[in-house]
Amino acid sequence: MSERVQDAIPRSFWIMSGTALIWNLLGVAAFVAHMTMTEEALMKLPEAQRLFYESIPAWADGAFAVAVFGGVLGSLLLLLRKAWAVLVFIASLAGLLVQLYHAFIMAGGLEVLGAGGLAMPVLTLVIAVFLVWYSRSASARAWIS
Repeated sequence: MSERVQDAIPRSFWIMSGTALIWNLLGVAAFVAHMTMTEEALMKLPEAQRLFYESIPAWADGAFAVAVFGGVLGSLLLLLRKAWAVLVFIASLAGLLVQLYHAFIMAGGLEVLGAGGLAMPVLTLVIAVFLVWYSRSASARAWIS
């Protein structure tokens, strides 16, 4: 890649890419906490929430894994300036959509978690859509190739 393109990459690209990595690593931490929740911790939840968590099928947990690990990989690819970041962020978004479909459409998460339970999923969805857009924009500007 020419030095002019390298010089044309704004500092905001690196800040955004690093922030995306940190955000997605927090998602991995949430996934690990979810997957390693002890029986004791489950029993401390209200019964409706406990039943909700206990009924999550493996495919929904798999979608969660695709969402968060895909987000980390996409962020790393962005930092490495690789165009594959776009496809990986799209896969991450797809995983998130499947997970949210299960939680809020199939499992009735809104009734169990209440309206307050929507804040983090909505924020996560907005950020995932933004990362797809941002990586496409970076590709169009030849910041990644």
